[in-house]
This record gives sequence, structure tokens and C-alpha cells, in this order.
Amino acid sequence: MTATSTPPREAAPAQRVRQRPGDRVFAGLATGAGLTILVILAGVAAFLIYQAAPALVAPASEIAGGQGFWRYAGVLVFGTLISSALALVIGAPLGVGIALFITHFAPRRLAAPLGYVIDLLAAIPSIVYGLWGVFVFAPALQPIYAWLTENLGWIPLFAGPVGSGRTMLTVGLVLAVMILPVITALSREVFRQTPTLQQEAALALGATRWEMIKYAVIPYGKSGVVAASMLGLGRALGETMAVAAVLSIGGGITFNLISNQNPATIAANIALQFPESSGLAVNTLVATGLVLFVITFLVNFAARAIVARTSKG
Repeated sequence: MTATSTPPREAAPAQRVRQRPGDRVFAGLATGAGLTILVILAGVAAFLIYQAAPALVAPASEIAGGQGFWRYAGVLVFGTLISSALALVIGAPLGVGIALFITHFAPRRLAAPLGYVIDLLAAIPSIVYGLWGVFVFAPALQPIYAWLTENLGWIPLFAGPVGSGRTMLTVGLVLAVMILPVITALSREVFRQTPTLQQEAALALGATRWEMIKYAVIPYGKSGVVAASMLGLGRALGETMAVAAVLSIGGGITFNLISNQNPATIAANIALQFPESSGLAVNTLVATGLVLFVITFLVNFAARAIVARTSKG
């Protein structure tokens, strides 16, 4: 007796999921919001390019300084990058340390108020930071700068001379305070999302609290810390009023952080020069704004790439 094989059943056709009207409306609004952002970004880029074109092709003698646009913009780019780098080097480790203290070391009664205070720093206007930097912070740093010049003046960073204290290092410290709430808040939320089982497993294996943080918490939140640092860097790159108020502008490219002669930043230079500018001078300022736009875009692009690589690792 031979066994009869039954023919395989044909797969039932996939039923099309029926969308509700609310889902369609929500999907359309979300798509429209995403496209609106792209349109706005393209519009800003087109405006900057159109307004900057006269300065980019103008003779060198017609640009402020008489050495051409790229020489003029190069000093501003240097000032922007060095001030932002100082802010990131100082603010990022401090922000991550505060986030770790709030999430893993501070008592609950202290952690919540401290978190509120750090978050409130983001609500302080930039001009208030600038006034604080000019009238309180800069005078307080003068003795420290004098000591650095006297004892470490052989290092180009601290060659001096010391004047009013309104130096590039002071600006970097003020910017570090300004980006601190951004880095701290995001890092704190990332550290809080570390799985409890991983932390308890590390402690159960005999790890100390610091070893648990080192091997369980920090690796888990690495990508979030990088993203928070890059957001803080973006804030520092575009800061205007605090830098314009604190920095004593009047020099070219220099690595002397405590000198009276400092390069301006792009944003501060636009804020200071725009009210009295006209004609080609306005186009020149817009062109420097275009340079800052490109720098910010590259920083964000690099941040996305670093976060993606860190997440995969």
C-alpha cells in the first residue's frame, strides 16, 4: 500500500492592513514636518549663499583688513574653534562627572535638588553669563593669570601679558558653564537607563562601585555621552552675546590664552559689526555666517557618525 502525499497548501494572500483615518493624518503630519525642516534648511543655505556671493568674489582690497575674505574669515574660524574646544575640554568631563554623581553617588535627597539646579543653568540668558564673566569672573581670574604668566610663561599658552582678565581662557570657562546643563542632563538620563541587572551582576561578582560604573555604566552610555558632548559643542560654536561681552578682541591667530589680544569668534563678530555695516561689509558678515553654518553642519555630521560607530561597538 503506497502512501499518498497530500499537495502543499497554497499560502493565503497577505491581507492588507487597513489604516484608520487618524493614522493617515498622523503619518501625513509627521512626513510634512520632516519635509518642512528640510525645506527650511535648504532655504537658509540658499539665502546665505546668495548673500555671501559678492564677498566671496570681491577683490581682497575691498574686504576688511585688505587681505581677502578667507584671511579675514580664517582668524574668526580660529577664534571660534579654540573657544569651543576649550569649553568642550573643560565642560564635558565636568558634566559627565556631575551626571555620575547624581545617578550613582549622591543621596536621593541631594540628587533631585542638584539636578534641578543644573537644569536651571540652561534657563539663564546669555547676556547674564556675559555680565557675570565681565564683572565677577574675569577680575577673579586675574591673580591666577598673573601666577601662570610668572611661573609658566615659557609655555606659549600662558605667555601673557595679563590685563583685564577678558581673555580666551575666560571665554572658554564661561562657555563651559553654559554647556554644562546640556551635557549633564543628557548624560544623566543615559546613565539612568543602564540595565539594573548589569549593575547588580557586576556588584555580585565582587566589583566595587567605581568598577561597576567603569565596566557597566560608562560603556552602556558611551554613545549618549558623545551625543551630549556634541550638542554642547554646537551650543558653544554659536554662542554670541556672552563671548561678545567677555572677550577682549583685537588680535590675530594666537595660542596665547591669557593675552589682551584675542581673535574674535564668528558669531560675536557678526553681533558687534552688523549694526554699523552696509553694502559689501554686510555680505562679508553673511559669508562668515555661511562658514559657521558649514562648520556646524560638519560637527553634527561627525557627531552622528561617531555615535553610530560607538553604538555598533
